[in-house]
Amino acid sequence: MKSAQQIHRAARLAGIEPFRVMDVQNRAHELESQGREIIHMEIGQPDFSAPPQVIEAATRAIRERPLGYTQSLGLPELREAISHYYQTRYAVDVPSERIVITAGASGAFLLALGALVDPSDEVLMPDPCYPCNRHFVRLFEGRARMIASDEYRAYQLSASDVRREWNGRVRGVMLASPSNPTGTTIPTEELRGILEIAASRGGFALVDEIYHALSYGDRLATALQFSEDVFVVNSFSKYFCMTGWRLGWLVVPRAYLRAIEKLAQNAYICASAPAQYAALAAFRPDTIAVLEERRAEFQRRRDFLVPALRDLGFRIPIVPTGAFYIYAGCESFSPDSSAFALRLLDEAGVAITPGLDFGANQPEKHVRIAYTQSLDALKEGVKRIDKLLGR
Repeated sequence: MKSAQQIHRAARLAGIEPFRVMDVQNRAHELESQGREIIHMEIGQPDFSAPPQVIEAATRAIRERPLGYTQSLGLPELREAISHYYQTRYAVDVPSERIVITAGASGAFLLALGALVDPSDEVLMPDPCYPCNRHFVRLFEGRARMIASDEYRAYQLSASDVRREWNGRVRGVMLASPSNPTGTTIPTEELRGILEIAASRGGFALVDEIYHALSYGDRLATALQFSEDVFVVNSFSKYFCMTGWRLGWLVVPRAYLRAIEKLAQNAYICASAPAQYAALAAFRPDTIAVLEERRAEFQRRRDFLVPALRDLGFRIPIVPTGAFYIYAGCESFSPDSSAFALRLLDEAGVAITPGLDFGANQPEKHVRIAYTQSLDALKEGVKRIDKLLGR
């Protein structure tokens, strides 16, 4: 009998790298188990729990409902609530039947790409970007075509980038606004232009709006304002502070609904029923009021941390306008961001994420720093970094 080491492994695994921020978090937890106090600035997880209204709705559902499988596309009343959210927040009509409740935003990406990508298809995306995006494409035997972007384009793709790079092998484009890891957004006219190019080439546009409600300026325009053929991913994890509940949604063009439903039925049957009933409370006015207070707190943290890190010597050429990340140059401290991040963790007890997670565009010069801890914790983190650098 063959050992596990001798059993064939799928070739696609060679193109799927580990999610290094989780390795950093694991190391941080290991140090904490040894009695160390770690300032967590590595993980994209709000330090706020789910709003009390959501927790109460979950508790009530567990007590009062049988909580069997729901429809694969999700609870009709939750899909309707999200439709109403688009109407009230964006003044955009998104019929509830186009909204699919998914097992986290990751489930939404997998459903969309499973319906759109064939082997050898290429998908355009910026470099840097969220690492799982390129790995999701690889799972379906496609290829992520990473386009290097810098601070002069806010680390985002422009319409001219997409027009230049789109060739016969390209099937679509993946965007994120605001972006993980940079916290930057795509200007409205650039977004409209990219969607028009994708449509004119017969391709798809898949837009990550997970951090959309966590923006710190003018209210952003959803891609759904410009096209009914765009695929849009959102999540209950970030703005709604429901990480771990594993609940997201996908807005789907009508022509793809049956295909997406088939994939959901086979992939996971339905999203978590308790989480879906809990999420019904996420759109209540009193819940939104709580979430808006938290959004304002994230902005206060950003407004402290950006100048504080600049004073330490980090290169931050552009202030993030959304999410809760700062993409910072660390080349003045080390030629190797991974070694620098490990040193910060082991010697200063501050966890950050090295740039290697986010692509091949000078990752050794960059780190991602999350402001998902209290202002006092962030101040302590800055103090520890300052001491380590020996300024």
